[in-house]
Amino acid sequence: MEKGYFSFGTCIHACVEHFYRVRTPPPPSLEKLLDFYRAHWISEGYETPEDEAGYQAYGEEILTTFWNTHAPDFRMPVAVEKLFMLDVDGIKVRGYIDHVAKLDSGALSVIDYKTNRDLFTAEYVENDLQLTIYQLAAEQLWRLPVEKLTLYHLRSNTPCTAPGRSPEVLQEARQLILDVADRITRQAFPATLNQYCPCDYPEHCPYYRHQVVLELPGENGQTRLPDPGALDAAAAVARYAALQDEIKALQDELERTRQAIVEYCQAEDLKRLYGGGHELTYRLMERTGFDEGEVKALLEPAGLWDAVSKLDEARLKGLIEDRSLDAGLRKSLEKLRHVTSTYPMLRLKRRADEETEGTES
Repeated sequence: MEKGYFSFGTCIHACVEHFYRVRTPPPPSLEKLLDFYRAHWISEGYETPEDEAGYQAYGEEILTTFWNTHAPDFRMPVAVEKLFMLDVDGIKVRGYIDHVAKLDSGALSVIDYKTNRDLFTAEYVENDLQLTIYQLAAEQLWRLPVEKLTLYHLRSNTPCTAPGRSPEVLQEARQLILDVADRITRQAFPATLNQYCPCDYPEHCPYYRHQVVLELPGENGQTRLPDPGALDAAAAVARYAALQDEIKALQDELERTRQAIVEYCQAEDLKRLYGGGHELTYRLMERTGFDEGEVKALLEPAGLWDAVSKLDEARLKGLIEDRSLDAGLRKSLEKLRHVTSTYPMLRLKRRADEETEGTES
């Protein structure tokens, strides 16, 4: 089923291609660009005429800003909507690169235009697989290094740029292509959840198929679970949720009771309470730690500061117990340990001295 945002994205992309696909400068005038936009508008997928009209007006705003930004310093691209056939150890990957430009350095810049709602983060651009594949393709096509990779956010006319990928990242992408090709050959297509779920095929997805079944008329085709109580799947989910709510309520009550016991023991200076065939022992426990400045001052002269990864508690403990080190140093390090916090501990036993529970906070 066509979606309005797909139609919108396709139309805006076509207009950007039209802007750059000229034999010589200058690019089309703003009037001609908007005429092209109106002539190539795609009406499919919008929920209402009002929705379509809003998108169409929004597209004119985007393209006007785009023209005002890029027409004054227009530079001819190396290629627009360039078809490529990337060869990775015999595996062919086919696609189109929106825009390839040549930089003053002689290297290439690859730009992919997007109509996503949200602006891209730096982390997203640096890890975008599509851009990585475009770099592989561009370097294979033109035998020039790619120096810049850009996701161009058309809604805000903002270029989000990262440096070209390292050889290690490019090799990882090649291996991923081979792995995906292998899974395709084996017809291994596990479902994965992402921000685009559900897609247009929920009836085939293990995450959404049961929801589709529930929406079917009649018996819904549901099977009963083997246990417990021969419930059907929907009833079992409802029961599970109810039990979780009961557990949460009991946990809240348990915490309130525990806190009341702790406060009573502290107020009455008691270490143990008795009741119902049980005894409950109260203890105030201590957490210990080290001051980073003190530890660094002690270990850095001995060349051991890096050994504890600045202030790794587990490695500090290992140094204290390491008998190959100077005993005085180990003793001095141990003396730097101090109490950082305290917490109450309740330990419950049956009167027959069988331990049943211990809790802390």
